Formats: sequence, C-alpha cells, structure tokens
Amino acid sequence: MPSSLVECVPNVSEGQRREVVEEIAAAASQPGCLLIDLSLDADHNRSVITLVGEPRSLARGVLELVSRAVERIDLRTHRGAHPRMGAVDVVPFVPLRGVSMADCVELSREVGQAIAERFAIPVYLYEESATCEERRNLATIREGEFEEFSQKIRDPRWLPDFGGPVLHPSAGAVAVGAREFLIAFNVNLATSDLRVAKKVAAAVRFSSGGLRYVKALGFPLEKRGIVQVSMNLTNFKKTPILRVFELVKREAERCGVSIAGSEIVGMIPREALYPAAAAALQLEELASQSILEERIEEALHEGR
Repeated sequence: MPSSLVECVPNVSEGQRREVVEEIAAAASQPGCLLIDLSLDADHNRSVITLVGEPRSLARGVLELVSRAVERIDLRTHRGAHPRMGAVDVVPFVPLRGVSMADCVELSREVGQAIAERFAIPVYLYEESATCEERRNLATIREGEFEEFSQKIRDPRWLPDFGGPVLHPSAGAVAVGAREFLIAFNVNLATSDLRVAKKVAAAVRFSSGGLRYVKALGFPLEKRGIVQVSMNLTNFKKTPILRVFELVKREAERCGVSIAGSEIVGMIPREALYPAAAAALQLEELASQSILEERIEEALHEGR
C-alpha cells in the first residue's frame, strides 16, 4: 500500500449521459490512480468522481480526466439545477495519508497551472490554495456561472490565477484547490414547492445564520416532482451529519413538510457515521474499537 495517498473529487457538468461520464472517469484511471466512486445526478446534470492515489499518479489521472471532459462536454448546451462555471467545475485535493495540507496545496497549484497551459482553461485557486481571502469560497468564485463569466473574468479583481483572461468557449473555467474532507449530503422534501427548500436551506447554512461548516441550497428535482436541500458539510467532526439532518427535518416540519429521504453523494468516512449511529441507538459509547472491520484492519496492519 502506498505511503502517500491523496483523494481528488472532480465534479463534472454532466449527469444525464452515463456513457459520457463513465468515459471521462475511465480516462483518469492510471497506474497509481484508482477510480473508487462515481455518482451521477440527472436533475443537477452533474457528476462527482472520486479518485485516490499517489500524488504524481493522481495528477496525471486528473489531467487525462480534464482532457476527456473538454472533448465531451459543451457548456453552451448544458442545463442543470446545480450552479457551474466549467465542464470540469471543481477539482479538490484532500490529504489522506502521508501527506500534509501544504503538500496538497502545492499539488493543486501544479495541476491548476498544467490545466491552464494544456487546455487554455482559466483556473481559480480556492479553499486552502486560495491566493486571497475572497477566493477561498467556491460559491463566490462561481457567481455568475458560465453564462456571465466571460464578462466577470475581465474584471481585474477576477483575473484567473492561471490562464485567461479569456473564458474557454465550451469548457468555461475551473476551480482547483486543497481542502479537508467534505461530505455532500442531500435531503429530499416531500413537496414540489421550491420556496420551502430555499427557506430550509437558508435556515441551515452558516452564511445566513445556520450551522457552522454547512453550505446549503434549495433545488427542484423536476423528474420526481419534489425539491431538495443540497448541502456540503465541510467539517463533520465539529458539525455532525445527524445534527444537520435533524435541523433540516425540524425546519421542514415548521413548513408542514416531511422528509422524503436523504442521500450521500460520493464518499463518506466511517468516522462520520459513528456519532449518528450512536445517537440513533442511544448508545452510551461507540468507539472504533467496537467496529469489526476497524479491529481487523488494525490487527492486519500490526501483523505486517
């Protein structure tokens, strides 16, 4: 097993043509770079691809993924509920083992520069890689989306970190950065009233007075005739997923709406589910030592 492991979770602006997304994801598969998950969302018209590998191999895989995405996605004809500014909209690097956040920042900058030089796509560095505080938040960078970005990118305040200042005609721009583990968590509401989803999202997200480390938006799921509170949980240790779910449920009930279900997009650490399981079962304690798979992995590691 490699001593250095990094996760990368590219989000691409295609979630309706499975064959296209699978082709894009497969392009990233390189020696030392593993494709471990692929999540498509037709309503958002967006997919989340999870890659894990050694830093150098991962970088090569990401560049191949971008190459294929540029060939197969044209934002001039793309429509979907989720905000986006690029065919490959965001490329975050997350330290897993044997690497620091500083290592991931350096990796993100190398990959960002390579994307700009190889594909003529403007690149913005965000989160821990950001070159100024205003660019830490992905939502702030992405404001205006693809349709308005050709004007935004000419503003001296929004010149890209690499490439530009001309938007790629079909692939737009991309945000590349380093961050801690993020959980993409969606809660579906049993109503078609988008106002309810937006009201609940506003009550939950930190920027409008809700929970710390929670970003939330309300979206319609038109094919299902319901709406969704779509969230990013940026620190599950300080704001547990169960606390987020309970607040969404409570705010929805205040509007006379029940929960239709929830979903995890992409991957979630086991550690994030332990507190939820313990609370649901009213366990006095649930430690990793109580989990069979954890003990097996620990024993195998010690016996190497």
